[in-house]
Amino acid sequence: MGDNKRFVYWIRRLSEIAMIGWLSMMLLVDLAVAVGAGGLQFLVPVCGAVGIVAVVLRRRYRIEGFAVLMACSLGVSLLIGAIDVVGVPGSAESGALLILTIGVLRHVEPVRRAATLSLVAMGVLMAEGGMRDYHNGGLAFSFMLFIGWATAAGVGGYLRFQQERRVEAIHTVRRSERLELARELHDLVAHHITGIVVQAQAARTVAEMKPEAVTPALDAIANAGVEALTSMRRLVSVLRAEDEAARTPGTSLADLRLLTERFSAGGPGVSFEVGQGIADGALPPEVMTTLHRVLQESLTNVRRHAPGTGWVEVDLRLHERTVRLRVRNYGSATDPRLSRLGGGFGLVGMAERVEALGGRLLAGPTPEGAWEVFAEFPLT
Repeated sequence: MGDNKRFVYWIRRLSEIAMIGWLSMMLLVDLAVAVGAGGLQFLVPVCGAVGIVAVVLRRRYRIEGFAVLMACSLGVSLLIGAIDVVGVPGSAESGALLILTIGVLRHVEPVRRAATLSLVAMGVLMAEGGMRDYHNGGLAFSFMLFIGWATAAGVGGYLRFQQERRVEAIHTVRRSERLELARELHDLVAHHITGIVVQAQAARTVAEMKPEAVTPALDAIANAGVEALTSMRRLVSVLRAEDEAARTPGTSLADLRLLTERFSAGGPGVSFEVGQGIADGALPPEVMTTLHRVLQESLTNVRRHAPGTGWVEVDLRLHERTVRLRVRNYGSATDPRLSRLGGGFGLVGMAERVEALGGRLLAGPTPEGAWEVFAEFPLT
């Protein structure tokens, strides 16, 4: 997972360097043109330099840099056009405007503001081509700049569309997981309340025959109430929307082992190790249920994306005040579609469930060549 991040990091860095180098070469061309044309043409490289700075700082000052560059470009165009001197559109200036237009259409919210800024950029480019009319070539310059703007707008709009599709898909998965957590909240609280009611009825019956036995019964009722409140606090942010799901009060270690046995029956072998101190009563019910879902999703991903896996290791252990689940598969190359946590919507959903309980979920290749899913839950 770390290697993939470093690779992506360096690809982005090299792309950034190449883009800045390209704009710098265009700025040198603008300087050469300014030396030949003289006059106010020397203001054009200044706009190009402002554009390069705006591109470098675009992630921090995206709208501000875009606005400063447009104001500078429009001001130079109006000045050159007003005094009717020879002028040539700046290549670095125009290139920076097109790059920033792509970023604005992709990232600026809301989309109405992004569209407005891109249209203003088109007007600035048209003013640049029309008012810097070099030997009656303004129409040709305007046409070329419009083609460039249309291409940049198309690229930015497409990237925004893909990004919004991704965000919507992740939102759908997370909403589904939250509804599932809400069902579990209903089941867990119903389970605890049922126990409280039964113990309260028993305490009333015992009180009539053996009053001294009421105190232990009240302690049991109080403990059941504390467990119910703990479960509610962990999942209270989730709203319940459906009632048709199956009702189960929780998951046991036997369910986890049965899951691995069923997987082994139709696929590669699975070794399941449970560390010392882990028992059904040692873990909160909502943690056990989520462990089952993480294990199920991990094994499903092995079957779907790594069919040539030789074997799978499942390890469930206590570490200080946390419980950790590791699922590793060996003997098959890692699937690039799951090289990042965001690559699979199933893992996005599992991360949502784990984080709802205060834990964390990681997925990626290990130095030994295996693919690992790691989930950790606090027990405090």
